[in-house]
Amino acid sequence: MLRNALYILRKSSGIFLSTVRITVNFKAGFPKPESTNFSLIRNHCLSHKSPSTKMSDDSSSANDVQDEESDKQKEVSPPADKKEQPKNTVKRKEEVDSKSKQQEKTKSGDSSSGKEEKRQERNGKNKTVKTANSKDVTKKAEKRKQDAEIKSKQPKKAKVEKKEKSQDSESASEKEEIKDTVDDKDGDFLQKIVKRRQKVCENVSKFKFNKKRVKVLSETQDFSEDSNGVLYWMSRDQRIQDNWAFLYAQRLAMKLEVPLHVCFCLVPKFLEATIRQFGFMMKGLALVEKECRDLNIPFHLVLGEASKSIPAFLKEHNIGGVVTDFSPLRIPMKWVDDLKKALPKDIPFCQVDAHNIVPCWEASPKLEYGARTIRSKINKQLGEYLTEFPPLVKHPHAPKQMPKETDWVKADGSLEIDRNVKEVAWAQPGTEAGLRMLESFCEKRLKYFGTDRNDPNKQALSNLSPWFHFGQISVQRCILTVRLYRSKSSESVNAFIEEAVVRRELADNFCFYNPDYDAIKGTNDWAKKSLDLHRKDKRPYLYSREQLENSKTHDDLWNAAQIQLVTEGKMHGFLRMYWAKKILEWTKSPEDALADAIYLNDKYNLDGRDPNGYVGCMWSICGIHDQGWAERAVFGKIRYMNYQGCKRKFDVAAFARKYSKKSLNK
Repeated sequence: MLRNALYILRKSSGIFLSTVRITVNFKAGFPKPESTNFSLIRNHCLSHKSPSTKMSDDSSSANDVQDEESDKQKEVSPPADKKEQPKNTVKRKEEVDSKSKQQEKTKSGDSSSGKEEKRQERNGKNKTVKTANSKDVTKKAEKRKQDAEIKSKQPKKAKVEKKEKSQDSESASEKEEIKDTVDDKDGDFLQKIVKRRQKVCENVSKFKFNKKRVKVLSETQDFSEDSNGVLYWMSRDQRIQDNWAFLYAQRLAMKLEVPLHVCFCLVPKFLEATIRQFGFMMKGLALVEKECRDLNIPFHLVLGEASKSIPAFLKEHNIGGVVTDFSPLRIPMKWVDDLKKALPKDIPFCQVDAHNIVPCWEASPKLEYGARTIRSKINKQLGEYLTEFPPLVKHPHAPKQMPKETDWVKADGSLEIDRNVKEVAWAQPGTEAGLRMLESFCEKRLKYFGTDRNDPNKQALSNLSPWFHFGQISVQRCILTVRLYRSKSSESVNAFIEEAVVRRELADNFCFYNPDYDAIKGTNDWAKKSLDLHRKDKRPYLYSREQLENSKTHDDLWNAAQIQLVTEGKMHGFLRMYWAKKILEWTKSPEDALADAIYLNDKYNLDGRDPNGYVGCMWSICGIHDQGWAERAVFGKIRYMNYQGCKRKFDVAAFARKYSKKSLNK
C-alpha cells in the first residue's frame, strides 16, 4: 500500500511538474512575450510536432519528451506489491511453473519407461518392445525435425522483415519517391504537389524548421512586447508556396499570434532590365498579391528602395521584426545592408536563403575554385536540406484592415526603363505557369535531356530559367519532382540535378564571395596574365556593340543565336558559350568583350542580371571555374570554341535558317 501511494504521488507530481514547465515555456515565448527572441524562436523550430502526435506545446524540450516517456513507462509498470502482482508477472510465473511440471513429468515418464523395458527383458519380451519403441522414437524424431525446421524458418523470416524495415527507414525519401511514382499516376500535376505538402504537416508551426537556413543580421534579436506584426520583405523569391523565407515569417507570426505582412519594393530601374523583364515580374507579383489576400495576408507594393520606405512602413503598422530572402548580387546585398542601418535598433532583422537548396553560407564558407571542389560539399548536405515543403496556409491572425488592391498601372508608370524590348509570349509569368512548364519538361523533354541538351535543334531543355530567376518557382520543388522520374531516365535526371543544383549553387558561391564577379579582375591570376599577354593580338574581325546587338557579323550561327536572344528572351545553353567566346574574339579588349556580353545578356534575356549569367560570361571570356588550355592568339589559355566544332555537334545550317533576318524583322 505504501509503494502504491508513493507511485500515485510521483505520477501526479510528474504531471504537475510537466504542466508547470510547459506553462513557463509558453509564457517565455508565446503568445504575448515580454521579449521574444529570434534565437529562442529558432530553437523552437527544432521541436517538431508530428501531426499524428499530440503534444502539450510545440516548445517542449527534449527533456520534456524524456520526462513524458518515463511517465509512460511508470504507468505501464507500476510498483510491485506482495498481495497483488501485475498480470503479466503472474502469467510469466504460470508459464514457468507449467514448463517445470512438464519437464518433471517427462523425466518421470522416461524413468518408468526404462524400468518397464528392463522388466520386459527379464520376462523374455525384449524384442517385441524394442521394435515398438523404435517406431515411436522414429515418429517423434521426425516430428521434432519438422518442428525444428518450422522454428528455424520463422526467425529467418523475421530477420529479413526487420532488415527490409531498416533499409526502408534509411531510404525513406527514396521509398516516398517510389510511392509517388506508383500511386500518383492519376490526378492533376499541381494537385499532386499540393498533396505532397499536406502530407508533411498541417502548417509550418508544426514543422521542424532547419535553423541553418536563417541568418540573423541585426544586433537585437528581441521582438518588442507591444509589436503587432511580422514583415516578409519579398525580393528575390517572388512566390508563396515552397518559399523558406515566407514560411519562416509565417512561423514567427503564428508563434507570436500577430498578423503577417508582405511587401515588395519596386525600384524605377535595375541595371539593363527592360519592360520585358519588369513586365514578367510585375504580372507575377500581381498573382502573388491575389493569393496573399486569399490567405489573409496583406500584400503591399512599396515604391523605392527598402531603406527609404520600409522603416516608415514598420512604424505605421507597428511591425516587430523583418524577414527577407537572399541574393548574392552586389545591388541587392547593398539594399539589405542599407536597410539594416536604417532600421530602429529594437527591430530584429533576419535573412533566409530561399533560393538555394543548401544555403549559400552553409554550402561552403569560401570562394570555390570550380564544380569539382563544391560538388561533394553540396552532395553531403543534400540529405539534410532536400526535404518536402510544408504548406503556407491561411494566416489565423488577421490584420485590422486589408490594404487596397495595388494599382499596377500606376506602378508601371513609375518605371524608368527601355520599352522597346517587347515582352515574349512563350513564357507566361507566375508560379502556376512555371509549374506547368516543369510538367511539360518532365513528361516530354526530360528523357532527352541527358543526350540532346547540347543540340540547339532538339527540344530537350527545361526552359525553366525565367521562373527560377524571378523566384516564381523553387529549384528545390523542381528537383523533388524531377527525381521521381529517375527510374525512367536516370541519366537525364542526374544531368539535370548537376546543372540545377551544383552549377547553379556554384554561381551563387562565386558572386557571394567575389565582389568582382563581373570584372576581369575577378578571375584567376593565370587567366588575367594570359589575357593581358594577348591583349594586343590582331583580331580577325572587330565589331561594335551596336553591330553585335543587331546581329551584323559574318557568322550566321552567331547571328542566329543573337536573334533568338532578341526575339525570344532566351538563348540555348550551348550557344551561350559560343556566343560569348566569339565576342572576346571580335572586340578590342577582354574588358570590352565582358562588358558587351553582360550588357546584351542583361538587356534581352529574361533570366539576365543573375549569378548564372555573370558566371556564364566569366567562364567563357575569363576562364573562371575552368583550367588553362593550349595557348593561342587572342584567347591565350582561355578555352577555345569555333564554328567547325559546332558543325560536328549539330546541324548549324538548320539552326541558322530557323533564326534568319526575316525572324528578326518579325
